Amino acid sequence: MPSQHTLMEKIVQLEEAPSHEEKLYKILELYMSLYPARNAYLFRYSPLGYLGEGVLMVNSTGIVYINEIRDNVRTLPIIYSAILERKAKYCSGIEFLKQTSSKYILTSNINSMAVVPICFSSVVIGYICTTEFSKDTFLDKQDLSSLTDFGRLVGKYMEQSEDLKESPNLSKRELEVMRKISWGESMKEMAAAMDISELTVKQYVKSAIKKLGAHNRSHAVGVLLRKGTIS
Repeated sequence: MPSQHTLMEKIVQLEEAPSHEEKLYKILELYMSLYPARNAYLFRYSPLGYLGEGVLMVNSTGIVYINEIRDNVRTLPIIYSAILERKAKYCSGIEFLKQTSSKYILTSNINSMAVVPICFSSVVIGYICTTEFSKDTFLDKQDLSSLTDFGRLVGKYMEQSEDLKESPNLSKRELEVMRKISWGESMKEMAAAMDISELTVKQYVKSAIKKLGAHNRSHAVGVLLRKGTIS
């Protein structure tokens, strides 16, 4: 397994990627070159609803976009524990069947999984899953420690990336609405508490998502949590 120094040297080279999408691909490509992984699924994670959303998957045949995959990670113990502990996890054999979903068992020879959380400081913003490995692979504690370092260094790199410049400031009302969403309040509850219409609440949500450059409200909340704007 690569040393932390080697990891840092390799991750710095990701700066050469010309776009955000290319950087994501390069992260998975680097991951597969450093570890005995034959595929790599990248997921975005939002603590709002414990939602894991597929971004892309890379294997020997190329890239596949997996936006259709959406998981409540609480139903997948290995992913949930990796996120809670912010540490890479691995399972195989009967434990793999217990801790995963059938959607990850694509062929009969898949019987193990590794999960690598991607962290911004203490906040998990995504994770990488692998279900196919080089022959006779078994990940021990040292291997998992290296994978944990990889996820942390990738998160640190992404935090410093030019694609994550400060977002435009939200208005007081926009921020209040996004904070309430992070608490799990419904549109109706927010409208009643703020003495405004549900339509106005939706407008605040829409404008906040746009300002943050997010894909949806879950992604927007994740951005604010990551920046420490809300907690």
